[in-house]
Amino acid sequence: MANIKFSKSQFEREVGKLNKEMEEKIALFGTPLEFVTDEEIELEIFPNRPDLLSYQGFKRSFLNFIGKSKGIKNYKINKPEKDYEVKVDSSLKDIRPFTACAIVKNLKLDDEKIKEMVDLQEKLHGTLGRNRKKVAIGIYPLEKIEMPIVFKALEPDKIKFQPLESEREMTGLQILQRHPAGREYAHLLAGKSKFPVFVDAKQNVLSMPPIINSHLTGKITEKTKEVFIECSGFDFNTLQKCLNIIITTLADLGGKIYQINLKLPGQSIGNQVTPNLDTEKNKISLEATNKLLGLDLNEKQLKQLLEKAGHEYDTKTKTVESPAWRTDLLHEVDLIEDVAISYGYQNFVPEIPEISAIGTEDQKETVKRKISDILAGLGMLETLNYFLTTRSDQLEKNFSISEQEVKKDSLIEIQSSKTDYSFLRNDLTHYALKNLSENSDSEYPQKIFETGRVFEIDNQTKKIDESESLAVAMAPGNYTDIKQTLEYLFKMLGLEETLKIEDVQDSSPVPGYFVKERVAGILFKKKLIGYIGEIHPKILRKWKIKMPVALFELSLEDIFENLGT
Repeated sequence: MANIKFSKSQFEREVGKLNKEMEEKIALFGTPLEFVTDEEIELEIFPNRPDLLSYQGFKRSFLNFIGKSKGIKNYKINKPEKDYEVKVDSSLKDIRPFTACAIVKNLKLDDEKIKEMVDLQEKLHGTLGRNRKKVAIGIYPLEKIEMPIVFKALEPDKIKFQPLESEREMTGLQILQRHPAGREYAHLLAGKSKFPVFVDAKQNVLSMPPIINSHLTGKITEKTKEVFIECSGFDFNTLQKCLNIIITTLADLGGKIYQINLKLPGQSIGNQVTPNLDTEKNKISLEATNKLLGLDLNEKQLKQLLEKAGHEYDTKTKTVESPAWRTDLLHEVDLIEDVAISYGYQNFVPEIPEISAIGTEDQKETVKRKISDILAGLGMLETLNYFLTTRSDQLEKNFSISEQEVKKDSLIEIQSSKTDYSFLRNDLTHYALKNLSENSDSEYPQKIFETGRVFEIDNQTKKIDESESLAVAMAPGNYTDIKQTLEYLFKMLGLEETLKIEDVQDSSPVPGYFVKERVAGILFKKKLIGYIGEIHPKILRKWKIKMPVALFELSLEDIFENLGT
């Protein structure tokens, strides 16, 4: 979560008197009031609404909520002028492949407005940008830049510029080692042979995202009237949303928005013009809204409530148009939530359902909790990862090229994924290795485990089977260590008599990520339910793991059944 502060006198002048009634409306809007002084108001903004992270963004939406405006605010966007172009080079493909850019003119800045811009930038970095990992933002004085601009990747020793608030020029590596921002965000470029940079037509470096701007071309002052804005990262849609939040904020400060041509050769999204403030259209069902909220709204009331939430609604087509700066609208239920907020949670009447039931914990969850308690008692840390994974993590980092050819048909890809996480995971092992890889510089030993759902295709029915698995990994670890852990777990579950660990390589295709001579099958009542062994050094090198790793993964389904679930 993030907090925003703004002038109390400005709020009362532009929105309304801050009395008890107004304070209640602010809370019901979903932005709790943290504190109020004679000069300042502070609000808490929840992570799903980064568009409210500035006074201008909050005011725009709150005026809708209290009925002083309705629907979507329109902003004029001017077409690109000559040379308003950013070329994205193919060298960025595996580093930071996308950017969305804009120019805003006619700004009248002072210390307070510059502070607001910086605060918004840093709050977006920390929330929507996931501490710059997902989105990095740069804002530059246009008068110090020669258009067009190139976004490309260079070897660290070929990058030389004076970082913001630094006294001398540095190379890319020196910035990561010596500059405070470089040291803080160096992990975002760890393992990269090239670093991303924005360079203008005079070959001046604007910035090295996601680390730092140039002191020469990246410092905003009170004399700045026009700015160039770029958002770089891995998901083009997210970058556009972030850019839209920034430019609409600057437009509310009196700025004029200009588009930029993006040249993206070889990219799947093709050449683009940004920013784009076209509304997003989604369907909403009156029946589903009433059913979910327990209300009896009609079409006219639904329209009024959606407009109060800053949307527009066509009663004929049942289509909702939403602002281009909203990042939280992923499903119809998100629109229904906006309807609930507009209706007012204080207006809902609680009802006791006409059913009688006694809630109990799912027996499978009871067994999983017991397993977690046992392993935590051994000093292990429980992890929780996504059901979705990437092709690289699931397949390419764990198997040889010949094994990948065999296993690629077992991958389950989802349609229309917005990110690289587009496959349902079919094991927990690769996530355990990913966790160890991402923490390779942390203190050892590292002992982790995860219980979770995995997915496989049934070759006969072609349907997707879901099952629960357990994976345990140790770094550093060897076969003896991991075997002792497995045997202790089964003993504490009262299942030691059912467990057998034996060589099954002649009868079963053992996963190729194990050392061939240091792997065995896990048999439960003579049925193969998993594998235990040491991870092959070639696989550890792919994951950049510095320690030997021992690991086992097994299916929990037969254990659930045996324990009476």
